[in-house]
This record gives sequence, structure tokens and C-alpha cells, in this order.
Amino acid sequence: MTTPAPHAGALGRWFFRPVPLARIAVFRVIAYLFIPIDVFLTTAWVRAHADVPVEWYSPLLIGRLLHLPTPTATVVVVVQWALVLAALAAATGRAPRLLGTAVFLLYMEWMVIAMSYGKVDHDRIAFLVALAVLPTIGRARLRDRRSSEAAGWAMAAVLITVMLTYFLAAWAKIRFGGWDWPTGSTLTRAVMRRGTPLSDWTLELPWLLSTAQWAMLVLEFLAPLMLLVRSDRARIGLVLFLLGFHVMVFAGVTIIFLPHCVAILSILPWERLAARWQRTAPAADQSWASSSSAAR
Repeated sequence: MTTPAPHAGALGRWFFRPVPLARIAVFRVIAYLFIPIDVFLTTAWVRAHADVPVEWYSPLLIGRLLHLPTPTATVVVVVQWALVLAALAAATGRAPRLLGTAVFLLYMEWMVIAMSYGKVDHDRIAFLVALAVLPTIGRARLRDRRSSEAAGWAMAAVLITVMLTYFLAAWAKIRFGGWDWPTGSTLTRAVMRRGTPLSDWTLELPWLLSTAQWAMLVLEFLAPLMLLVRSDRARIGLVLFLLGFHVMVFAGVTIIFLPHCVAILSILPWERLAARWQRTAPAADQSWASSSSAAR
């Protein structure tokens, strides 16, 4: 196990607080296996850009700076399948730096193709940061009991990005909508357009929707407090709260930010699950061996 250098400041100790490599091994599998789901289900509409006239392509700033290729039909299909195959290979844990870097670059290009036609989603940045930092950690296995400062820095980067996703969302609301945003009819319009039987009844209680807007704004501005979370129990509670919020939003207006939810999963102490699996696996093997001996 590694510990932060004693001379490091409080900020350095927070950024480089060692994280068990088993946590990285589990989250890495989750993140990489989510990519085929994202490509074929969550963002299946990106594939349709292969049939869009190239004149409609207006690349994001990063696309212009890096002179990324115009997404012709061939480019879109090649990026799509290269991304899926690289993600499946990376999920095995082999060549984590090489395959992880390839997944990050391909997913970034997939997002440039997705968001360069006038629509830019904010639910991708934390997941993209997770893909960017995972290759920096190197090899990590489910049975690895070591802790790593590199893993701590990577998970801190993802946590900060998750936090900023909420905080900057609140800032954008006030920047563009002013303080009239929480007293406006944003949620009312959302329920009218995308409501479900679980939320339609709220239209009869306009004060409830206004209160919900104030609560949302306050909680988003308080998002930096999640950086104070340290214990495993607090981490689990935070994840349950954040995921519960997104499930509630989906139940009410059928909107959910799946890539962001996957990034939230990086907060969990997955090493506890890995340790439990290690304890049950030998027990299962011993039970099977005993049964086989009895049968003979």
C-alpha cells in the first residue's frame, strides 16, 4: 500500500489519496462494457450522421483544433466498430494503457461526430474524463490488494468532474435564465411535453414544481460538498442519492443521463465487492470438490 508523501499539503493528500486497485479493476470493466450499450442504444442516433450531408457538419472547437476528419459514411462506421471492439478488448484488462488510450480517443471522436450538428449534451464530460484517466493507472486486477496514488488521482479527477457537472448546470441556469429560472415554468413545460403517469398529477400543484426547481438549484450549487465524502458508507450513500435523483427524473420526464450515471459509479468502494467475491469463490470451489469426492 502506498500513502501520500508526508510533506504533501492537504490538497495533495486529497488528490493523491491511495485507492485500491481492485476498485479500478471493477469500474474499468463497467465503463468499457457500457460503451457498446452506449453506441448501439443510448447514442444509436449518432450512426445516422453517416447519412447526413457533410455540409451540415460544424465541428466542435476540439475538432477544428485537431483537424479531425469530416464524418463521411465510411468514417462514422469505422469509428463505431473500432470503438466497440477496442472497448471489449479493454474490458479484459489486457494492455490497459494502450487499449484504454485507444478507447478514449475513439470515444472522443464519437462524441465530436455526435455533437457537431448543433446539439451538445452535458452528460458526457464525466464519463469522457473517466475514459481519459483510466489508462494512466496501468494494470489493475480484481484480486489486487494494493493501493495506488495514481488510482487516487484518477478517481479524484472523475469525482471533481461529476461535481462540476452539477455545479456548472446550476451556474448555467442563473447565467442564462437569471434568478427567474427557479420561479419559472421549466419543470411544468417538461412534464407537459414528456410527463408520465407518475408526474402528470404535479401539474395540478404548480407550487410543488416551483419548489422542486428551487431545491434542484440549491442542491446543484451545494455539489462541491460531495468532495468531502471520505468513508465507504458515505460514498455509498452519495451514489444512492445521485442515482436516485436521476431515476426519479427518468420516472417523471423520461430523461436520464446514462454516461454520467456510469461515471458516478466510480465513487463506490468496489473493492469490497471484489473481496467478497474472492471469499465466496474458494468456498464454492471447496464445496464442489467435496461433492465430487463424495460422489466417487
